[in-house]
Amino acid sequence: MGNRPQGKIYAVGDIHGCLSHLERLIGKLPIRPEDVLVFIGDYIDRGPDSKGVVDYVLDLQKKCCTTVCLMGNHEQMFLDYLAGRKREMFLYNGGVETLISYGMTGRRKMELSDLPPGHAEFYGRLRHDYETDDFIFVHAGLRPGIPLSNQDPDDLLWIRFEFIRSDFDFGKTVIFGHTVLSRTEPFRAAKKIGIDTGAVYGGRLTCLELPDMKLFQVS
Repeated sequence: MGNRPQGKIYAVGDIHGCLSHLERLIGKLPIRPEDVLVFIGDYIDRGPDSKGVVDYVLDLQKKCCTTVCLMGNHEQMFLDYLAGRKREMFLYNGGVETLISYGMTGRRKMELSDLPPGHAEFYGRLRHDYETDDFIFVHAGLRPGIPLSNQDPDDLLWIRFEFIRSDFDFGKTVIFGHTVLSRTEPFRAAKKIGIDTGAVYGGRLTCLELPDMKLFQVS
């Protein structure tokens, strides 16, 4: 079941600890109280200031318009790490930079209780999807042929080319991140738009204004 926001929707791609990019991008957006700001996930890992990005998003939630925060696969890996699962997977995929940003520079493993105030709640509240009358927002994509209500959460976080190369019509345009297909422009295909433009890899941080398809970027 979708909804129709009264204002515009601003969808922001994968940030990956690039706080300065995020600050400059948000500064360019003409956001009004009736608008909706959607983060597509992957706030952390690889970049220099994952903790700072989460602090900034938490502040936006208090001061800005309605803010929707989706779960990315990197947040799931971090939660697994904090719970004592798949630690090497998190560290191998940029997690070391996240731990450093949280001040964990020694040999002790980070635990959930080490997170600053509000951060555990932030990670715990992240959504797997957000749907309006015209758009579906997910981190990675959708498994073709399966309704949104029956999707495997792992697919929403991890799927790549099974979704991207499919011509299956979910009835709405799917806005997603996760896979960098260009470092300059969003990926556009019938009924799907990819907005991860690889900010942490020297590309751009992208925000797409909907329904007008207006593009905001910083690099």
